[in-house]
Amino acid sequence: MPVVPGPVPGPGNLHNQISMCLYVVVSAGTKGYEAAGELLKVLSAPARLAIVTELAERPRFVHELVARLGMSQPLVSSHLRVLRGARLVAVQRQGREAVYSLADQHVVHIVADAVQHSTEEVMTGEER
Repeated sequence: MPVVPGPVPGPGNLHNQISMCLYVVVSAGTKGYEAAGELLKVLSAPARLAIVTELAERPRFVHELVARLGMSQPLVSSHLRVLRGARLVAVQRQGREAVYSLADQHVVHIVADAVQHSTEEVMTGEER
């Protein structure tokens, strides 16, 4: 069996080893933030923010969300499916229709704070 030479020591190789060590340390240190990152990804769509805001007022039928948001029914349903997948929205069947409500009230605060923060940034930028 032929002998395969190992990595040649040198500045480039050492840099790669240090990079790998740093990546492992950073990854382990941020692992706890993965779920929060996924939540923020789900909430990154403006339509989903609007849906959460509407559901914060009270549970709604899909047709109510369609009328209030001015979006198509398939689009609203698609966003509701994503929100349900993230367990932020719950659904209850009433005959042939479905009533959607927030499964977690914490998300209302996140959305409200994000909207308020973005409004403050716009106002601060206009004052300059």
